[in-house]
Amino acid sequence: MRIGVIISDEPRINDEIRVSQVRLIGPNGEQVGVIATTVALNLAKEANLDLVEVAPNAKPPVAKLIDYGKYKYNEKIKAREARRNQSTAEIKEIRFRLKIDAHDFEVKKGHVIRFLEGGDKVKVTIMLRGREQSRPIGGVELLERLADEVQDYGTVESAPKQEGRNIIMTLAPKGKKVHTQSEQRRRGAESRAERQARQAARLAAKQESKAKAAQAAKEAVASVEQKEDKPSK
Repeated sequence: MRIGVIISDEPRINDEIRVSQVRLIGPNGEQVGVIATTVALNLAKEANLDLVEVAPNAKPPVAKLIDYGKYKYNEKIKAREARRNQSTAEIKEIRFRLKIDAHDFEVKKGHVIRFLEGGDKVKVTIMLRGREQSRPIGGVELLERLADEVQDYGTVESAPKQEGRNIIMTLAPKGKKVHTQSEQRRRGAESRAERQARQAARLAAKQESKAKAAQAAKEAVASVEQKEDKPSK
C-alpha cells in the first residue's frame, strides 16, 4: 500500500513524459504523427514551446506543442468568467392581502417585476384571514391577474395553490440573470471602446496640431532666412 502519494490533475509536460513514443500534434492542431518522445522534446525546445500530454491513455499517448504558461493563464481567465456568468438566482417573496387597494397592488407588482428582471424567482403569497379562507377563489383570481400583468417579465412556474391559510404561486424570470450581466458587460465594453476612440481622436488631433505648428515655424524660419540672403539694393 502506497501512503502519501499525491495524485495531480495536471497533465505531464516535457521531461515528465516518460513514454518512448508519442502521437504529436503541432501548435496549430496539425497532425505530426507518431515520433520518439526525445524528438518531440527537441521540437518543443526549438519552437520555445512545451510538450504537453493531452491524452495519456491513448496508445501511444497524444502530446501537443503549446505554450503551457499561456494555456494555464487562459484557463484561469475562462474559469473566472464562468464563475462570474453563473446565475445566482434567489427566491424572493412578496405577500399580498386579498383586499388590497389598487395603489398597493401596483407597488407590489413593481417589486415583482424588479425581482424578475434581476433574474430571481418570485414566490407570491396571498394571506387569507378569517372568512376569506372559505372563498380562496378570490386569491387565485388575484394571482392570475398578477401573472397576466407581469407576463413580459416572467412565467408561472408553480400555479396558484392553497397551503393552509395562504395561496401561493411561483413566478420564474423569462431571462436569466447572466443575460442581464452579459448585457451590462457589453454596454460597459462599448462605453470603454467609445472612450478609447475619443481619446485616440483627441491624441491624433493634438499630434496633427503640433505637426502643423512645427511646419508653420519651419516655413517662418525659411522665409526669414530667404530675406536675409537677398542682397540689399
